[in-house]
Amino acid sequence: MTVNVPGRRGPQGPSPLEGERIRPLSRWQIEDRLAELGDLYAQTAGGDSRAWNHERELFLRRLAGEVQRPGFALLVAERSVPGTPAGGESAVLAGCAYGFPVRADGPWWRGLDGYLPRDVLGLAVSGRLFAISGLVVHSRVRTHHQGRDWNLARRLQRRLLADHMAGLADRADGTDVVGVPGVPGVLGVTLVEREDAMTLRALRSWGWRSVAPDASGAHDMLRYAPCHALVLGP
Repeated sequence: MTVNVPGRRGPQGPSPLEGERIRPLSRWQIEDRLAELGDLYAQTAGGDSRAWNHERELFLRRLAGEVQRPGFALLVAERSVPGTPAGGESAVLAGCAYGFPVRADGPWWRGLDGYLPRDVLGLAVSGRLFAISGLVVHSRVRTHHQGRDWNLARRLQRRLLADHMAGLADRADGTDVVGVPGVPGVLGVTLVEREDAMTLRALRSWGWRSVAPDASGAHDMLRYAPCHALVLGP
């Protein structure tokens, strides 16, 4: 997963009491706002101007590939700031999150089948396994009030899963679901590079938990796997 952990303190967001408006972007809207999304990523990554440009380019390249995935969804968090010539307000990006349903009819995303139990992988058949592959927020969100419901990272990841679950509700066939009659529960999943301890710590503070495969001997294999697998949800 992409989670920025800056080497220096970046611009701080507004008070949580002010809140941010979260809304989805269509693919066309994503294309129109690529420059803003790239700037947001670079600003929250920190570093000097050379690193800023490099991180921005890598992020936009990853995003361009993932937006093509079936079911891809991207949410932005916006806050209003004064300053328009007419005395009104404009919206600036405060964060974003994106992901897609994991498909079971092709190669598993990033070798996911080597990390998760069979019963969890089985959720992909009905679209109930959703990969959250990017979560971009400012440093204060990662270091303050991580356990509160109004923490922006928690709001973004919760909304991604809720929106996907709502989409499944429209196609429900009467199966049982937690919280939404007729819709199966949705489980969020992500992979974190093994050496990226800061991202792993941030995600766990936002409610993600580790999971191990159920196959015999898999525990020893995971000790040398390149990533940690985390899940979020029921």
